[in-house]
This record gives sequence, C-alpha cells and structure tokens, in this order.
Amino acid sequence: MREPSTAASLLARAEQAWAGGDRAAALAAFDQAATRAEDEGDLTARTAAVLGLARGQQYNVTPGRLPVCLHAVYSQVADPGARAALAAALARCWVYANEPGRARPFALEALSLAERQDDPVLLADALDAALASHWGPDELPQRREWAVRLADAAAHLIDPNARLQAQLWSLTVAWELLDLPRMHRSMRAIELLGEESPRAAFFAASRRLPLELLRRNDAVVPLLVAQAAAAAAAAVIPDAEGVLHNMRGYSAFFAGDAETCDEEATAFEAHAVEFGVLAVRAEAAIIWLGAGRRDKVSEMLGAFTADVLAEVPRDSDWLLIMQCVLEAAVAIGDAETAAAVLVLLEPYAGRSVVNAGAVMWHGVTDDPISRAHALLGNEDAAARHRAAALATYERIGAGWWRDRLRNDGPAAEPAPATNRTSYLYQQPTGLWTVGREGRTFVLPAMRGLAHLHALLGRPDTDVAAMNLAGDEVVEQDGLEILDDESRRTLRAKLAELDRQLVRDERAELRRDRDAVAAYLAGGFALGGRPRTTGSSAERARVAVRKAIVAALARIAEGDPWLGRHLRDHVRTGLQCRYEADPEHPVQWVLRAPTDRAAE
Repeated sequence: MREPSTAASLLARAEQAWAGGDRAAALAAFDQAATRAEDEGDLTARTAAVLGLARGQQYNVTPGRLPVCLHAVYSQVADPGARAALAAALARCWVYANEPGRARPFALEALSLAERQDDPVLLADALDAALASHWGPDELPQRREWAVRLADAAAHLIDPNARLQAQLWSLTVAWELLDLPRMHRSMRAIELLGEESPRAAFFAASRRLPLELLRRNDAVVPLLVAQAAAAAAAAVIPDAEGVLHNMRGYSAFFAGDAETCDEEATAFEAHAVEFGVLAVRAEAAIIWLGAGRRDKVSEMLGAFTADVLAEVPRDSDWLLIMQCVLEAAVAIGDAETAAAVLVLLEPYAGRSVVNAGAVMWHGVTDDPISRAHALLGNEDAAARHRAAALATYERIGAGWWRDRLRNDGPAAEPAPATNRTSYLYQQPTGLWTVGREGRTFVLPAMRGLAHLHALLGRPDTDVAAMNLAGDEVVEQDGLEILDDESRRTLRAKLAELDRQLVRDERAELRRDRDAVAAYLAGGFALGGRPRTTGSSAERARVAVRKAIVAALARIAEGDPWLGRHLRDHVRTGLQCRYEADPEHPVQWVLRAPTDRAAE
C-alpha cells in the first residue's frame, strides 16, 4: 500500500512543477500541502504552502479562498519573519483583487516587521507589497522613495526574482515620472536578468514593447511578442495571457491595424465582462476604437456612469481607467461621459499614465483633457492643456502621440492678461508647487528648481554658479587644455603646413592647416591666456545649467507660457541671473502660504 504524501514531499512536488512552468500542477500541490500540513500540525510547512498559493494569483481576478487561507495561517504565526511574509502576501492578494484599502494595513505591518529583521530578502518582499498597495495617483512621492529603497535592498541578492521585482518597480516609477534615462537603465537591467531566467525574459520582452512604440520602432513588435510568448511557455507567469493580448492589441492600435484590433478587443471585452474588471473594460473601449467600432465603444462606456466613476478605487488602475474612458468618450462625442470624467481627472493634469506594471503607456492626462475641453466648448482650457501635452511629447520623443494631437487642431497657449502672480516654492514634503495663480501643479524635488528659486529671490542680480551648485562640485584647479609641449608641436606642424601650401595650394592641405589652427586656437582664452577645463567654476557652470534646463523643461510641460517666460529671462553661465521683465512684471510667490502667515 502506498504511503500518503507528506507536507514536505508535496511542497517539493509543487516547487518542481513551478520550476517546470506547470502552474496548475504547482497550485494543486501547494493546496494539498497546505491541507496535509494542517493535519500534521506543521505550521512552518503550512506557511510555505499558502505563500506558494499566493504566488499564482492573477491580477484583477477575484481571489476566491486565497485570502482566507493566508489569514488563517497569519493569525496563528508568531515568528516575525513568517508573519511579515504572510502580511506581504495578504497585501498583494487584496491589491490584485482591487481592494487597496484592505491591502494597506497588511503591507505596512509587513514593512514594519521586516525593517526590524536582518533579512534583505524579507525587506525586499515587504517593500514590494508596500509599493503595490500604495499605487494610487496621490501616492507617487511615497512610491519614489520605496522604489529606491527596494533597489538598494535587492541589489546584492542572489535571487533573480527579487532583483527583477526591484527593476520592474524602478521602470514603472520612471514611466510615471517620464524619466527617460532611468527608464532605459531599468529596461537594460531587466534584459540582463532575462539572460538568467525565462520569467525575467518574459518581462524583458513585454516591457520593452512600450519603449519601442514610443519611438515608433514598429519593426521589432512581432519579435517582442514572440519572445514574450516563448518565455511564458517556459515559466509560470500568472498574467501572461492578458499581457500578450495587451501587447498584440495596442501594437495593432498604434499601427492602425483594424482587423487585429477587432480580434483583440473581443478578447478584452470577454475578460472584462466575465470577471467584472473595469480597467479591462476601459481598455476594451480603446481597442474597439482602433477597430473602428464606435457602437462597441459606446457599449463599453455605458457601464461608466457618473456614480460608477466616482466609486472607482484610487489604486493602480484609477488613472488608467479615467484616461481610457475620457479618450473613448471624446472620440465618439459623448459629452456627458467626458464631462463626468473631466471633473475627476483634471486635478491630475500633467501626469503620465502607465498601466499596472508598465505593460503599456497611455500618454499624458493633458492630452484627453485638452480634447474634452474642446468638445465642451472651453477653448482657452483646451489650448492650455494641449500645449502642455505637446511640450511633454516633444521632450520625450513621443512621435505618435505628438502627431495625433497636432492634427487635432491648432495649438494656442493664451498669454495671461492681468494675472501674472506665479508660484515656485518647496512644500514641507519636498515636492515643489509651481505655476500661475489658479493653475499650479506639483513637481518632484529637482536641483534646478532650487537654483531657479534662488535666482527669482534676487532678480536682476548676478549669482555665481559656484554658490548655486554648493556641494555639487568638488573644488579643484583647472587643467590647461594644451600644455607647453603640445603647443610647440602644434605650432611646428602649422608652420610646416604653411610652407607646403606656399609650394602647393591643395585643398586637403588647406583643410589640415585649418584644423590644426582651430585646435591650437582652442587652447587659448581671451587675452591669449591658456584655456583651462575641469575647474570647480567650470564644473559648477555645467552642473547648474543642466539642472536649470531640466527644470525648465518640466515647468514648460505644466505651464508652457511660464516655461517660455523663465527660459527667456534666466541667464546661466559662471554668473547666473533672473532678469525681470519691466514691461510685463511677474509677481513671484516663493514661500508657502503657511510660511508667510507665520511671520
């Protein structure tokens, strides 16, 4: 007679099936192991079994018995490490079920417990849960902080999955901030991890897609879809099918492939209806647009009444849902739905919209907001938001988005008539309030904003770049571009070329002579002094200029007029200054209202 399997043997079988890419067999074995461990009174094995079950949960799908199983073990465990892991799993469970309110207390407990343990793997897991449960539109500053902490915690871990999760969060936050350098760094790190495991290879291919679509590199789309499908067949990716539909659907949308959009929109709609997923229903409306089926777009929007929109959870999908619904409503001229969404979305003007996990980018909120205002007859607001969206698309090279919006009508940013009060001050949280009266927006902490603040506080006054840069640069003397020996060699070469030109005026000799002369001249400053490079003053000039240029670009995205004003009136160099406009003065508010009231 065959001996019954033990909890330990069932756990081993589950892990083997998981490693082999068999999700169904792995989850069945984890479920059996949990039951057997309960019978055996083995709380450690039962903990491992329910945590294994949690790994297989799909996003945006009702979790069934999973939260009950997790909580039953969580309520019995006293060990801080195990309790932290279970709390993190419970947090993700409720996040994936679109219940962020239930998720947050578990995530914060997991993080609190993990911070008291000397276990970077546990800390990385807790930070991941904290990030997932604080994914709402108002929690971006907190996500930035936690994403950096997660990257630090996971940097030296052997487990590639922990490092992968850290890079995925880094990529997602970079998309939210439209930080192109960080997006490319994170993407490259994910692709390197893809060489270690098929699971990472799936994320490498799927997350590469929106970056390639951003720069209109459509030729690589079929290859990326094929790579993601092959990787999904070799590893357990609970949401692989949905991601693959997403890749195919949006690629077809951007390519204008109505036939494929029709096929994929059908799949989107079927999933949205079967599981009651608002985000997928909103995305289905967009893909139906690509198919040219206005009737289906209207059908998808029918579920988004004003009451439903007001009750959408402020989680990872909130901006996505609002963006897609507004996009679709404007496209079919549904003014009632557009007006209902506009009230909710307009406070988030200037935000980048990326769906869960950076699978696809949906542009910036100013884009559909501008077209909604145009639909409702608010021309000034439409022009202002349209100009802000175009400035963003220009900055990041989003050609498809830029061209579509350009073709939608003329861009005209209204100049302010009488109200020229403008704000630029740092909040206690570290964020900056920027913009004109009645249309301020928030930017993350940037050195360039601090530099501008210093210049605005001393208008028409030179401020040394060294003073602005502070500890950004290390003091050192400049190094001469050309030393004495180099100058002698170049002068001798120049004399030799001059002699040759007297004998033979050939074009190539003249080009060589001009090149040597230019290089020699570059080694001298005004007055014949040797030119130096790398000095503290020069390094400060470069650092301050780069920081101010970056800050001006972000300001122009939120308020094109204010961005132009600052660009025209701020001078950078070894000495920097803000030159006030006497004919059109701007009244600058450089401290928070609470700071001024306290005086």
